[in-house]
Amino acid sequence: MRGGGVAPTQPLIAVNGLRKEYAVAGGGRVLALDDVSFDLPAGEFLAVVGPSGCGKTTLLRILAGLQPGSGGRVALDGRPVAGPSAGIGVVFQEPVLMPWRTVFQNVILPLEIAGTRDDAGRDRADALLALVGLADFRDHRIWELSGGMQQRVAIARALVADPLLLLMDEPFGALDAMTREQMNVELQRICAATAKTTVFVTHNLFEAVFLADRVLVLTARPGRVRALVPIELPERTLESIHTPQFGAYVKVLDGHIKGTH
Repeated sequence: MRGGGVAPTQPLIAVNGLRKEYAVAGGGRVLALDDVSFDLPAGEFLAVVGPSGCGKTTLLRILAGLQPGSGGRVALDGRPVAGPSAGIGVVFQEPVLMPWRTVFQNVILPLEIAGTRDDAGRDRADALLALVGLADFRDHRIWELSGGMQQRVAIARALVADPLLLLMDEPFGALDAMTREQMNVELQRICAATAKTTVFVTHNLFEAVFLADRVLVLTARPGRVRALVPIELPERTLESIHTPQFGAYVKVLDGHIKGTH
């Protein structure tokens, strides 16, 4: 647990009986999520894993208010999530940045859209660029940055409005293995510094164990909650990945996904 933001008696995110059904060509319907329920306390980092096609991204998009559920309820800080809001920051697999704008101009964009760009907002954007290690690249264009640096810009942009909740959909999936490891360490540092409540979708079980306070495991489609696994490790370093305790958690998650645990 990385620290609070709301009263401890009320979870920051409450998901109850969430269901999502899609219409498909030919008049059929596909059930993507079924009876998904979980609570997320403020300050917690929750990783979401499961087989391909189990509804991980669908769940994240519903949490973000980017699409509605077909049933059940999702609440943020006690209020139903009915659409995108400044209280929710989202980082996608691709950084989705504007190449004609500078790094700083990309980070400040959410405040411009909201009409809240002021001296305090600019100071916050600069502080976030320093936090993600890009202060020296403030005035660079996006095309001058590496893939990992672009994702740091995307993270800073998602945090600039000081959201209650940070949602991340496989943000490092397109990066090479070494850069991905480095970004995991950076994200761990950033989340510790900001105490943001985070939901992080990944296929990588090592990544989930390295980053998360708890890991939500979904079943194959329709996605249902298979397990909610607390991760209790004495330390989270790249060296700890090779310890028996770390490996045991990965094995437990793999067993849940395969249905053998």
